[in-house]
Amino acid sequence: MDCPVALALENVGEWWSLLILRDALQGSTRFEQFRESLGISPTILTRRLTDLVASGLLEKHRASVASGRDEYRVTERARDLSPVLIALFAWGRKHVKGHNWGIDFVDRSTGKAVDPVMIDRNTGKVISREAHAFVPGRFPSASTLKRLKPLAQLEPAEK
Repeated sequence: MDCPVALALENVGEWWSLLILRDALQGSTRFEQFRESLGISPTILTRRLTDLVASGLLEKHRASVASGRDEYRVTERARDLSPVLIALFAWGRKHVKGHNWGIDFVDRSTGKAVDPVMIDRNTGKVISREAHAFVPGRFPSASTLKRLKPLAQLEPAEK
């Protein structure tokens, strides 16, 4: 596929992988930390960590020769995934009802809750369905051309 969403999900689409990355981005580095935090089976965790290392999202390092334990450290690729996890967090808080939330997302300097939005780095405009669209790129496949219209052919987005 030539779709960045599909290709990104190929790397991180499995939900355990996203939860492992969430914890790694918050400072977890050891197998046991992930296992205890997530309640995940050792077999699944081993498989997911191996996949995340292979995808370049985590790096495996020996904690120390004496301990014989490995640590998993986030890579730049994983750090670039932070806004996606923050967006999923915000979506979950807004649309998944009936929970007493045990996690907040706050400004480190003030401690106040944050309401994250996505903005265009070039213009500072808030990204919205009404103002932005997916269109065929420079090298679209035949399936992309069937699925997406060029900008000039788009109808106004529904609100």
